[in-house]
Amino acid sequence: MAEPSLPLLNVFYLLIIFIIAVVSASSSPSLASPPYSFSLSKKPPRFLSKFSHGTRTQQQYRYEIRYFSQRLDHFSFAELPWFSQRYLISTEHWVGPSRLGPIFLFSGGERDIEGIAADTGFVWEIASRFGAMVLYVEHRYYGESMPYGSKEEAYRNASTLSYLTAEQALGDFAVLVTELKRNLSAEACPVVTFGGSYGGMLAAWMRLKYPHIAIGALASSAPVLLFEDIVPPETFYNILSYAFRRESVSCFNTIKESWAVITSEGLKEGGLQNLTKTFHLCGELKSTTDLANWLDNAYSYLGMANYPYPSEFGMPLPGHPIREVCRKIDGSPNGSSTLERIFNGVSIFYNYTGDSSCFELGDNLEGMDGWDWQACTEMVTPLASDPDKSMYPAISYNYSSYQEKCWKNFRVIPRPRWITTEFGGHDIEHVLKTFGSNIIFSNGLLDPLSGGSVLKNISQTIVALVTKEGAHHIDLRASTQEDPDWLVEQRASEIKLIEGWLNDYYSQREVKAG
Repeated sequence: MAEPSLPLLNVFYLLIIFIIAVVSASSSPSLASPPYSFSLSKKPPRFLSKFSHGTRTQQQYRYEIRYFSQRLDHFSFAELPWFSQRYLISTEHWVGPSRLGPIFLFSGGERDIEGIAADTGFVWEIASRFGAMVLYVEHRYYGESMPYGSKEEAYRNASTLSYLTAEQALGDFAVLVTELKRNLSAEACPVVTFGGSYGGMLAAWMRLKYPHIAIGALASSAPVLLFEDIVPPETFYNILSYAFRRESVSCFNTIKESWAVITSEGLKEGGLQNLTKTFHLCGELKSTTDLANWLDNAYSYLGMANYPYPSEFGMPLPGHPIREVCRKIDGSPNGSSTLERIFNGVSIFYNYTGDSSCFELGDNLEGMDGWDWQACTEMVTPLASDPDKSMYPAISYNYSSYQEKCWKNFRVIPRPRWITTEFGGHDIEHVLKTFGSNIIFSNGLLDPLSGGSVLKNISQTIVALVTKEGAHHIDLRASTQEDPDWLVEQRASEIKLIEGWLNDYYSQREVKAG
């Protein structure tokens, strides 16, 4: 993440797919919204991927780009075409196989791997401390790692997309790192996996499914519980709404009121034209649903990227962006309408620099991608809204509608119970305490996806690091002079735990050798 109806965020990740749910009205299954003429179209969280683009021309970290010939299907013996999987490797600080130098494997999520590498400085910063190799592996069907030779062919239909699954991605990671270790005579070097959002889910699942390959995992903002009947479907929007309410009750109320105002205006003669003008849209608005999803998209990403310092995910954002949005909404000139206030607020997200004169809703609402497919197959994360607790209208999770749109878009029927069958989730405390070890679940409670993750310690080695003010996988971002003390302490705790895993591994090797 992470998408990432198809529970929101078009966020795993999002992760949530994560989760989180990122919006795509025209292409994704939707949740019913009885009180209004539009329905917010929820997709499983895309986990910040939609706008998360690392800047390659300003690469901070030194690595080599390589490609690995990968099987299309790890779980059959059919003669299928192979594909070229991209990965980034840095041995700058690696102490080598003779000293059992660790390998830090970052699980690629639903986006370009170089963008992920640019946005996750924590792994690069601690590599020298551990004498570690850094390995970023791109997720199949994203970035340049396209089966069938091109995205056009890979995304052609349900048959060509059928190999885009979390299980196949984990198989890729396992095969690649095992072969790499063999080629470097580094079979005994321990592997620690890292990931954020959907990638964090993969990191945790890698530890659980391949414990002989990965000795531990840091799963940041990984909503591994955001699936059927594990957490309430209202969780995402309740947390997101709290992040706005804590900044300003009047801001929260203005957003809450705006949905009905949008609907009412859209029903009037010339109403869609008025909405087009109010929100400075480049093209004529076709439905209030499109506008509602555009706004939801902004609020959801703001919730995940609510960092205490300025950041950039394809578009620059100020520090504490939700606070700034609410300042704009509340500070609009006297006499401003509800919708004018809303436009002033979301401009912080869509146009913080002031460079845009109009906005294309199609940039966010149209077109299929890999996360749409994953959300329609196994990453089925139900989302709903409770109007008593959130700033959204009542939205009920409607699986029938979800399934219908997945069939319409891909000719595929979702399997909402498959992920929990394959990786678990129900009775997570008992299961992880009995069968798991060496996993850090790190979360910030301002992140809407945190409600779908593990938020309490399971055992001495399954640890939850929870920060009250943290947003989406902030701990994986590069350190800055503006980092608050709680973030510095969180990263120090993660380093200490990873050190413990490695020391235990080395001690066991010594005992075995002796």
